[in-house]
Amino acid sequence: MDRFSWSNGLLEINETLVIQQRGVRLYDGDDKAKLDVGVALLSTHRLIWRDVKNHECCIAMPLSQILLFEEQAAGIGKSAKIVIHLQATPANKEPGPYQHSKYSFIKLSFKEHGQIEFYRRLTEEMTRKRWENTPASQILTAGRTRAVGIVGIERKIEEKRKETDKNISEAFEDLSKLMVKAKEMVELSRSIANKIKDKSYLLSMGIADPVTRETHGSGTHYHMQLAKQLDDMLQAPLEERGGMMALTEVYCLVNRARGMELLSPEDLVNACKMFESLKLPLRLRVFDSGVMVVQLQSHSEEEMIASALDNVSDKGSLTAEEFAKLLGLSVLLSKERLLLAEKMGHLCRDDSVEGLRFYPNLF
Repeated sequence: MDRFSWSNGLLEINETLVIQQRGVRLYDGDDKAKLDVGVALLSTHRLIWRDVKNHECCIAMPLSQILLFEEQAAGIGKSAKIVIHLQATPANKEPGPYQHSKYSFIKLSFKEHGQIEFYRRLTEEMTRKRWENTPASQILTAGRTRAVGIVGIERKIEEKRKETDKNISEAFEDLSKLMVKAKEMVELSRSIANKIKDKSYLLSMGIADPVTRETHGSGTHYHMQLAKQLDDMLQAPLEERGGMMALTEVYCLVNRARGMELLSPEDLVNACKMFESLKLPLRLRVFDSGVMVVQLQSHSEEEMIASALDNVSDKGSLTAEEFAKLLGLSVLLSKERLLLAEKMGHLCRDDSVEGLRFYPNLF
């Protein structure tokens, strides 16, 4: 702290303010300085600190006094700091708040954050060393020489104007980039809105209190409660999908709604097996191929077969992929419906290099 001198806080000619940060406390080495929390200002030539309540209390130190600096991370009840190691006190240093210090370093404690940007700007200034370009008559360490007269004032105004113009230009450049991004985000939001149109149940699908082993124990009781919750949440999706969903699709839908409380495939299967014993309006069905689906109890097998036969008869022949496009179902479920109609003798197949195609059974 004995490297700091009293200052009036005014900038010298050719000196420019780089950054300022409120809520900064000074440390003399590891000890808190006998100063309150204030504003730290970094210029091209000096590190300045000013008391927030008493603006006449202002101290400054040339950047040329800095040897090296480092960041000190925040801890529990401790603010982030920048530790600045200093050179020996110059013989011609002007008076300051400390005449002697046993430490060769100071700390800037950031009570209101901002230390990352301050550290970055300090690094830039120490790398560029712009204070070395100052004419000898205006070197800051040589005393309190100030620019006076109309010429000095005009030069100062001109520098401020150039700095302001530069900042405005950069701001408009950033604004243009933001507008380009904004257009992209609008297009993305429209795309998402179109995808979820008429699927409002997805917005309310989240389960506020999912059934878990911690809340409902394990074994049969857990699977019974889980089955009841599945019945509540799957009614709307099943009705929209024609009364049937593949178990893999149900698994993805349920875990998306449960958030962090993910459900295992085994628990899902065991819960679905409880539908019939609990007399719920859902059923777990296993096709001959081994494909497992969840369907509404009201879902009629005769209607599935009739739909498959009608569509194949209208088109002359259909593959599972073509049938899926017509009904808006997954290819897996569409194939199972065609196979079921074939099993009942209403369809026949042609299995060739072009794939599996179904025809009306005329025999």
